[in-house]
Amino acid sequence: MKAALLPDRGVIKVSGETARAFLNGLLTTDMGAVEPGRARFAALLTPQGKIIVDCLVTEAPAEDGGGFFIECPRALATAFAAKLNFYKLRAKVTVEDLSDKLGVMAVWGGTGINQDRTTEYGLSYADPRLSMLGARIILPPHLITETAEDLHLEMADTAAYEEHRIALGVPRGGVDFAYGDAFPHEADMDQLAGVDFAKGCYVGQEVVSRMEHRGSARTRIVSASYDGYPPESGTPVLAGEKNIGTFGSSSHGHALAMVRTDRVTDAVAAGTPIVSGGVPIRLVKPGWAKFDLVAKPEPKPFSPD
Repeated sequence: MKAALLPDRGVIKVSGETARAFLNGLLTTDMGAVEPGRARFAALLTPQGKIIVDCLVTEAPAEDGGGFFIECPRALATAFAAKLNFYKLRAKVTVEDLSDKLGVMAVWGGTGINQDRTTEYGLSYADPRLSMLGARIILPPHLITETAEDLHLEMADTAAYEEHRIALGVPRGGVDFAYGDAFPHEADMDQLAGVDFAKGCYVGQEVVSRMEHRGSARTRIVSASYDGYPPESGTPVLAGEKNIGTFGSSSHGHALAMVRTDRVTDAVAAGTPIVSGGVPIRLVKPGWAKFDLVAKPEPKPFSPD
């Protein structure tokens, strides 16, 4: 198994007797399903349904102090904690940004550590988005080397994990979509168990539920491949002269792109090449996705001769 420290990830702890209900009223996931050894993918949204921050949420066992640990982009951790404090009002919860004290290590490519559990070194949990992503361990950074040795993990750099993530077609906020500008459906959160459509109200729920029930999400992040050098992240994706999306993260021939699926359908039907930054790219739906990248043609009405 491989492991890598993810220096771009921060950690927030939310504790207190009403912490579960507090978070359930804010995040897109059902906090009732979060328990020690079982993490969930979630997001905090604007009232208009746009993603402020996405995160992985897990719970520490009571014997280890309890509380909910939220793994999020480190660059957003301070603002995220402040936003939670803004919302808490009189709720009996404590919000702590522990990003200076705790790090996040990704583990992938094997079995064993992928089973949710608390190790003697830190809090371990399977990545709730996709089993092939592996697992995470929240732990003090000074224990990383010792943890890797004891668990027989092969330490790799962050780029190796990014290559693994990109090959699986899993988006990363801030690179594959812009915070404050993307709906959960556009970031494929509905496909990666990041939105619970059966739970009660949360901030932005009405907009997200409407998109789900109307099937109105036309913009999606999909996998892409290319030959040679990749375009820069943020480069427009074009079909002929028509802008159909934006190129995202890339590594060794694999990439992600946010595209309008209806425009991809038109390009495929017309046989129009798709390029980004002058580089031909091939778009494909990730294997785990349930949406259609290229819409199926409408059946022709039967007409007897």
